[in-house]
Amino acid sequence: MFCSEKKSLEVERRVKANDREYNEKFQYADNRINTSKYSILTFLPINLFEQFQRVANAYFLCLLILQLIPEISSLTWFTTIVPLVLVITMTAVKDATDDFFRHKSDNQVNNRQSEVLIDSKLQNEKWMNVKVGDIIKLENNQFVAADLLLLSSSEPHGLCYVETAELDGETNLKVHQALSVTSELGADISRLARFDGIVVCEAPNNKLDKFVGSLSWKDSKHSLNNEKIILRGCILRNTSWCFGMVIFAGPDTKLMQNSGKTKFKRTSIDRLMNTLVLWIFGFLICLGIILAIGNSIWESQIGGQFRTFLFWNEGEKSSVFSGFLTFWSYIIILNTVVPISLYVSVEVIRLGHSYFINWDRKMYYSRKATPAEARTTTLNEELGQIEYIFSDKTGTLTQNIMTFKRCSINGRIYGEVRDDLGQKTEVTQEKEPVDFSVKSQVDREFQFFDHSLMESIELGDPKVHEFFRLLTLCHTVMSEENSAGELIYQVQSPDEGALVTAARNFGFIFKSRTPETITIEELGTPVTYQLLAILDFNNTRKRMSVIVRNPEGQIKLYSKGADTVLFEKLHPSNEDLLSLTSDHLSEFAGEGLRTLATAYRDLDDKYFKEWHKMLEDANAAIEGRDERIAALYEEIERDLMLLGATAVEDKLQEGVIETVTSLSLANIKIWVLTGDKQETAINIGYACNMLTDDMNDVFVIAGNTAVEVREELRKAKENLFGQNSNFSNGHVVGEKKQQLELHSVVEETVTGDYALIINGHSLAHALESDVKNDLLELACTCKTVVCCRVTPLQKAQVVELVKKYRNAVTLAIGDGANDVSMIKSAHIGVGISGQEGLQAVLASDYSFAQFRYLQRLLLVHGRWSYFRMCKFLCYFFYKNFAFTLVHFWFGFFCGFSAQIALDTSYWTFINHVFIWGSVAIYFSILFAMHSNGIFGIFPNQFPFVGNARHSLSQKCIWLVILLTTVASIMPVVAFRFLKVDLYPTLSDQIRQWQKAQKKARPLKSRRPQTRRSSSRRSGYAFAHQEGYGELITSGKNMRAKNPPRTSGLEKTHYNSTSWIENLCKKTTDTVSSISQDKTVKL
Repeated sequence: MFCSEKKSLEVERRVKANDREYNEKFQYADNRINTSKYSILTFLPINLFEQFQRVANAYFLCLLILQLIPEISSLTWFTTIVPLVLVITMTAVKDATDDFFRHKSDNQVNNRQSEVLIDSKLQNEKWMNVKVGDIIKLENNQFVAADLLLLSSSEPHGLCYVETAELDGETNLKVHQALSVTSELGADISRLARFDGIVVCEAPNNKLDKFVGSLSWKDSKHSLNNEKIILRGCILRNTSWCFGMVIFAGPDTKLMQNSGKTKFKRTSIDRLMNTLVLWIFGFLICLGIILAIGNSIWESQIGGQFRTFLFWNEGEKSSVFSGFLTFWSYIIILNTVVPISLYVSVEVIRLGHSYFINWDRKMYYSRKATPAEARTTTLNEELGQIEYIFSDKTGTLTQNIMTFKRCSINGRIYGEVRDDLGQKTEVTQEKEPVDFSVKSQVDREFQFFDHSLMESIELGDPKVHEFFRLLTLCHTVMSEENSAGELIYQVQSPDEGALVTAARNFGFIFKSRTPETITIEELGTPVTYQLLAILDFNNTRKRMSVIVRNPEGQIKLYSKGADTVLFEKLHPSNEDLLSLTSDHLSEFAGEGLRTLATAYRDLDDKYFKEWHKMLEDANAAIEGRDERIAALYEEIERDLMLLGATAVEDKLQEGVIETVTSLSLANIKIWVLTGDKQETAINIGYACNMLTDDMNDVFVIAGNTAVEVREELRKAKENLFGQNSNFSNGHVVGEKKQQLELHSVVEETVTGDYALIINGHSLAHALESDVKNDLLELACTCKTVVCCRVTPLQKAQVVELVKKYRNAVTLAIGDGANDVSMIKSAHIGVGISGQEGLQAVLASDYSFAQFRYLQRLLLVHGRWSYFRMCKFLCYFFYKNFAFTLVHFWFGFFCGFSAQIALDTSYWTFINHVFIWGSVAIYFSILFAMHSNGIFGIFPNQFPFVGNARHSLSQKCIWLVILLTTVASIMPVVAFRFLKVDLYPTLSDQIRQWQKAQKKARPLKSRRPQTRRSSSRRSGYAFAHQEGYGELITSGKNMRAKNPPRTSGLEKTHYNSTSWIENLCKKTTDTVSSISQDKTVKL
């Protein structure tokens, strides 16, 4: 509590090395982590408090309290407390088990050992005892204990290599470098113990790729960035040892800051159940009121006469109070209409469905031994209601295994295969690839079929040499040699790996790098370049550059990136080459290839020194650092000279075409959200049948301003809806109205298939509040939507737009870190364990290895789960209503006395019959009828969207309930009336005679009758306790009215006469008088 309050107020952090006393005054968190929710002392109160926040549990707790009041309860408290305790216990055991594993994991991590420099000696300490400001020694293959400032390492220039799999799922190595002033400390314990630098940095946050701070030591100040920090959760690789200073510990580390609670996702079934329970509770109140009114009427008219033999005082009679008590009694008796076991049963069914997904061998990818995994158990039935799928392209629809296929250098295309007449042809098996076997250290799997490129290299074409030199220098690849002496490249992206590998096969081999140099081999000649600066890639810049000094002393800037960005930085003299290269890029993109443009610039020595000085100042700044650095990058990356472009192939995954076709037949709309250029995305769309030539029209929105985008949307809507379409002005006031009308009017009036393609810069304008409704209406009417050049944020915004205004269930699927925001925004997130790490998988609800498994997940498991859940809900409520209405109807036969029609043991028996019998029937019959093969053959029978909302509005449901009620009531009513009329019992005859006498006699002749005070209870109310039977039969409670004076003998004789004999005699006299009465008709 105090820690969280402190952290919310922390603006910056100040840490002094090797000084725990100095750092303790800031009350920084220690390195102990606690992801558990409870402790032994707090588990019971906190867990009970959480459970009774649920409406159903709170309702049954109130019901239990009512049952403890004997005046209103005719059921024992045992009937309620057992299921309530069972439900609470099951939930508590589940919560306790989950928390136990959290405690176990926390203890395992907290008790890891680490070497800490204390009192000028390295001592083994548990991780939980590490403090901010401590200096820690790490060895190869060890986990990093906290967020550390790298001080020194065993590698030259303070380099170290880490694996960040726990942070982002990526197994490729990342390089970090210590400051030159601290790397000199080396492994000298005495010097490290005297190190007293002070770090001033940002407050704890969850940004993994950003760190801003400075180190003050020896009267000098040094800027710190993310490259100088090693984060908790990383593993030290290929580095013998390193020393680091703890900056953030425990809950303040970036790993723990990113481990917050995932956004809770609820299904439409959950929302429906909550609504139904509220309505059913209202129905229960109505039943209680009806029966309470009936009890009050019965007590006022019949109850007093019915119990004249009981001792009741006149003051105790109150039919209103009796009805009030009866209301609460019936709330207890009819409580089964509000099902306490519903939520437990639903969770058990969902858990079973999750295991069905995990055990499905048809979703097991044998090449990587990767099964499908349901990472949540609460969303299974939602899979059967998907209307929109948002998919990434690279690595999701495609394999994300890049191969260098084509390139354009100085206006000439390489990579095309031509016949003897110079005509372009397809690659065949007879075509001989370029022979790279004569070269050393080549990739044997690489193939290239255009021999002219190798010829240009051998002829010494300077532009071709410069092109491959750029590919060899402009990257962040790390190299190492394996035991066989072969070069192994550690790459951050498959694109970089493909380009560096291609350059390696053509004779330009990247050998090694240090923080200050890059060593390559140019056609067999080793060359070392001085690395002056790296202008790294990010999503905003969409390019990367390096500045190097060649052996001749020339300074050059090499840059590669997206053509839309790089072409804006070119020198005006490149206009002709720019036009030619743009045509080549369009041709490459039309073939579905991923493209990059390449350019270079010669720099003046004096200009570079001035620029580098400004860059150092910007790096040392605490505020506005990123903006200043970005401005300096923009300044030097201008007046570039165009070299050419690269084209890398990324093939479709297996089964993508069939999956897309089946999902389209199931009326599921697929939107592709990709960062690739428009031509590439369109080509992939045609390749996987999302775009076809049979479509009526394909709308392309590519406006650069909001006005252009609005105009293009207007024209597209006119073509789609006709000239008389009412193009809205886009104001937010009409959003709800549009939302309701889209499904019912717009989509029904549109016939044919349409597609929408929109660029990222146009999407940015279209997502503004005054245009987004028009974009949404147009996009949702189209069968396919392709968004190109979009950022991760725009992906999430598109998903949120559809979720908010379409009220549709959405699914997002991707494989990379740039898909995480989209996956978390959708109702259901699916991660593919591909080439870009496991970030998408860790953020997802379901995961598997191939896109084609999505078809089975939705059409088989989704339909199964949804269909079973809907059937279960109808069956469950039918069972509860059938059982409850029996007691309601019985109330009319027992004087509304709140008695149960069925014994509790019978009640339990009926529930077991319903539950276990339904399970047996379900598994024996429905499994055979709804096999998984049926849905693969008939995918167009898939849509069952909205069944849950409308299941209780179906006429057949209410007709069954009505017929069941009528069929149950009418025979009883008819039989009762016929029996009274044709075959009256003795009590019926007496009642008829009494009514006739009452009508025939004048009012004054009526004898006064002593009325007994009435009660809420009828005579049946004592069915479960010892009554007055023995007292009545003995005659001791009978008082004669005006008894005659008799002698003692006569009195004894009177008392010896049984009460039953007197009643029989009285009855005989009554029957005789009835037969003589001509006015009474029996």
